[in-house]
Amino acid sequence: MSPSRLVCALPLALLVRVSLAASPATSHAVTFRTEDGVTIAATLYEAPRRPAPAVILLHMLTRSRDDWQGLAEHLADAGIHALAIDFRGHGGSGAGQVSADSEPDLARLVLDAKAARGYLATRADLVRSSAIGIAGASLGASIAMLEAAADPSIKSLALLSPALDYRSLRAEPAMRKYGPRPALLVAASNDPYALRTVKQLVAIGGGVRDTRTLDSAGHGTVMLAHDPELTRILVDWFERTLL
Repeated sequence: MSPSRLVCALPLALLVRVSLAASPATSHAVTFRTEDGVTIAATLYEAPRRPAPAVILLHMLTRSRDDWQGLAEHLADAGIHALAIDFRGHGGSGAGQVSADSEPDLARLVLDAKAARGYLATRADLVRSSAIGIAGASLGASIAMLEAAADPSIKSLALLSPALDYRSLRAEPAMRKYGPRPALLVAASNDPYALRTVKQLVAIGGGVRDTRTLDSAGHGTVMLAHDPELTRILVDWFERTLL
């Protein structure tokens, strides 16, 4: 090849490599129904490759799946699908409000997480069923523990600002049942109840327990904005435990 042709070819090769590396994860809205007939709205962030691991993302009380957008996009870019759901009574999901005086309804949110897992099971074209994780924040952390305890196919767990007892949703029995599977527990230095919870939960189950304390980062998914390093920590965690 002549020098002039080589000079022309190199930029084209570089452009091809840049285009492949920058291929963005795609996202789209999906819905599915729980076993008690509630329609759950969610966003599925698809990784470029398939089948690939997947992580279910569970938000805080009165919040929505939008809180997870940044993390979900980073997970997808790392090769892990992310399914962020709206709990019933939140965001785009159906079935009545979950308000401060509706404590009995909170336990039913486990059905929403279970339905999300069921949806992923229908996507064998997309999801590697042997590599499913869950991340939850505050109330979502309690629901994540309960769903993971009940479903042995859940391989990895990440909990932001967990609570030992979230209005009758008890963490210790769930973590004990979750057993030796790996769990990441994160709390902020200015969130004393979550810190106490993390200290007690790490001793339960006998499996790998990774803990992180963030400096004055707040509570739940608020920590994602206050400490950008948390996104990297979560992506790294699921890369190590699911890929």
